[in-house]
Amino acid sequence: MKKGLILLALVLSCFIVNAQNFKGLDASPMDAVSYPMSYKTSDKIIKIIYSRPQLKGRKVASLAKPGEVWRVGANEATEIRLYKDIIFGGKKVEAGLYSLFAIPGEKEWTIILNSDTDVWGSYSYNEEHDVVRVKGEVSESEMQIEAFTIAFDNKMNLYLAWGNEIVTVPMSEE
Repeated sequence: MKKGLILLALVLSCFIVNAQNFKGLDASPMDAVSYPMSYKTSDKIIKIIYSRPQLKGRKVASLAKPGEVWRVGANEATEIRLYKDIIFGGKKVEAGLYSLFAIPGEKEWTIILNSDTDVWGSYSYNEEHDVVRVKGEVSESEMQIEAFTIAFDNKMNLYLAWGNEIVTVPMSEE
């Protein structure tokens, strides 16, 4: 009995020590959005997995620098899976897995689908692997958006929203 209690105390103390090694919440938590919003994969046309950086008093332009390639989020490059062929910003794109990058601008952003996947940020971005580049129109948000957000409307238009900017990319089924 005494050996059992000692063993139990040893196991519990290991658990307590290990539990304290868990890191806190990620400063840029991972999120996902799909179109249409459905729990059935067979209904999905698009799914995007991305991390959501927050402004924390900074300007969008200090994080997504105008004229420079940006990973569209934080941490790993944003991943976009097309389950079907679509029209992306007026250009046909085949079903597949891509990374989503952008080059911010004042009135429009260049939105890029790239064939390199499982990459960290935009550090290894290679323009030669771009599948398509389209223009996304910038509009002003009525409210300040603290955490970077990606969304779709009911017509399948893609929205990238952060700070007081909303970038819109028209999309449709082929």
